[in-house]
Amino acid sequence: MKITKNLSKEEKRMLNSMTLRSFAMHADRMGPSKFHASGFTFCMMPAINRFYHNVKDKEAALTRHVQWFNCTPHAENLILGIVASMEKEKSKRGEDFDDQSITAVKTSLMGPLSGIGDTFFQGILRVIAASIGIGLSMQGSIMGPILFLLIYNIPAVFLSFYFTYVGYNLGSTFIQRVYESGGMRILTKAASTLGLLMMGCMTAMNVKFKTTLALSIGKGKPILLQGYLDQLFKGLIPLLVTVGCFCLLRKRVNINWVMLGIFVLSIFLGLIGVV
Repeated sequence: MKITKNLSKEEKRMLNSMTLRSFAMHADRMGPSKFHASGFTFCMMPAINRFYHNVKDKEAALTRHVQWFNCTPHAENLILGIVASMEKEKSKRGEDFDDQSITAVKTSLMGPLSGIGDTFFQGILRVIAASIGIGLSMQGSIMGPILFLLIYNIPAVFLSFYFTYVGYNLGSTFIQRVYESGGMRILTKAASTLGLLMMGCMTAMNVKFKTTLALSIGKGKPILLQGYLDQLFKGLIPLLVTVGCFCLLRKRVNINWVMLGIFVLSIFLGLIGVV
C-alpha cells in the first residue's frame, strides 16, 4: 500500500502499537479534569520512546501530551499519526522546532475531526449497523447483534489503522490541504445528509403507532381513523412522537423521564382503547 511504502519496519511496528493502544484510549473518555489525556499519552509512548533518547526530552514530550484532550474515537487516530510525525520532526530539529505547535495542532484538530467523526461513526455507521441489527433481531434472528457488531467494528478498526498511517505520512499539512481544496465542507455536508436519511429510515421502520379508533356515521360501516391518517401522511404520528422526544432531549429533559412518559402514555392509550 502507498501509505506504508516508505516506512521502515520499526516505524510500522510503532504505528501498529499506537493504534492498538488507541482502543484502550477509547474507554478512557471521562477523566475528572482532562478527559482521556492519559490515554493519548499512553498511545504516544511508542513514538516518544523511539524518537527521544534523552530523559529530559522524554519528560518534555510527556508533559506536552498530559493536557486536556477529547475527540471522537477512531477519528482521533489521525491526530495520533500527525502528532507522531511532528514529534519525529521535533527530535530531528531540536530547539529549531517550536514544540508549542504540536499542542496547537492537537487543539485545532479536535473540533473538526470530532464533527466529522461523530457524523460518520455515530450518525451514519452506527445507525446503519443498528437498523440492520434491530430489523433482524425483531424477527428473532441471532444474526441481529452479530451483524451489528461486524458492520460497525470492521470499518472502525480498519479506519483506525488507516488514519494513524495517513496522519503519520502527511503530517500537519493534511487538514490544511483538505480545507484549502474545499473537501472538508463537501465531506461534512454529504455525511450529514446521509445521516439524516438513515435516521428517517429508522424512524419509519421502528417507531409504530396504529390507532383502533373508528367513527360511526349512521348505520354505515365504521370508518377507521388510521386509514385516513395514512392517506393524509403515512407515518405522521410516529414522526410527531420522534420529533417530540427529540425536542424534550434538546431541552435537557432526562432520557429516563422521556422513556417513562412514553411507557405511561402507551398504557393509558391502551386502556382507553385508542391503540
